Amino acid sequence: MVVGSESLGARSNRGSLVSKIEGRILVADDEPNLREALKILFTRSGFEVLLAEDGQEALEIAQRELPDVIVLDVMMPRMDGYEACRRLRAHYRTRHIPILIATAKGGDDDKLVGLKGGANDYVTKPWVGKELVQRVKNHLEWSRNQRSVNPLTGLPGNLSILAERERRIAAGEAFGQIFLDLDNFKAFNDRYGFPGGDTAIKAVAEVLVEVVESQGRPGDFVGHIGGDDFVLLTEPDRAEDLAEAVKEGLDARMPALYEPEDRELGFVRVLNRRHQYENFPLMSVTMAVATHDPASGVHLAQLDDVLTELKTYGKTLPGSVVVTERRRASANDAPATPKLKKSA
Repeated sequence: MVVGSESLGARSNRGSLVSKIEGRILVADDEPNLREALKILFTRSGFEVLLAEDGQEALEIAQRELPDVIVLDVMMPRMDGYEACRRLRAHYRTRHIPILIATAKGGDDDKLVGLKGGANDYVTKPWVGKELVQRVKNHLEWSRNQRSVNPLTGLPGNLSILAERERRIAAGEAFGQIFLDLDNFKAFNDRYGFPGGDTAIKAVAEVLVEVVESQGRPGDFVGHIGGDDFVLLTEPDRAEDLAEAVKEGLDARMPALYEPEDRELGFVRVLNRRHQYENFPLMSVTMAVATHDPASGVHLAQLDDVLTELKTYGKTLPGSVVVTERRRASANDAPATPKLKKSA
């Protein structure tokens, strides 16, 4: 891997580069001279630049580093730009990143292949440097306005979650939604402070990502609503299994966030809302699982109501739980009896 990412702010006092970082851009091209030329062009325009020598490396870097914009050549070894673009669009971690295809293949059919594969733009060689930079900046600005990313976890936020659910409904897709909420998080946060709370939130995000990476499907989506609330969208028949896997992962991870004495006691002692000391159990997780069937006529608001009811019920139960509801074919049918799976 070739990476050019020297801090622009650190070099600005020499007068050779601008001080403002516009964003991180990943450039994938198998020609060393073109990679270097694009690195210089974008660095001088205020970008931090990551470089890849082929589509496979671009895919790996993008999933690990999450750049703000990606520029792909088409003709590359191992994996061409078209395939890299399709895979980037299929993966929940990279599907929101703007992609520009920059290549000598300028025929209408070539452009159509790139655009159908999910590219936001298509630029043919030889390109004009100022135009290419401006196109990148335009897509970057649009992307930042359209998507919401939680700054703590780096996961898509509320706007992206809503857009993803609406996209699936507009496409007539059935999907399962998992709503995750930590139990006794406030007590943990009071005991260990906001830095400790942030560590717990990031641990939840890491477990979610690990489970989806290892057991999920390419179209799965993980979002962070805010605080200790998360969403996972997946195929209907996979939702319950993924929820169980996440629950097991968090049950194994959460105790390690506590100091040994608290972990041994099995609770933390903090002030409650009445300003009296109270013992609170260690954190657990409540996961509500519901399925949207396009044939049911159920709206997003109704789906959210079901998830809220399931979560409320799950919160009354001790320990980590997964509560599921099987949607019926019609919106007029009564909800199925919640099916509970809980930790031993």
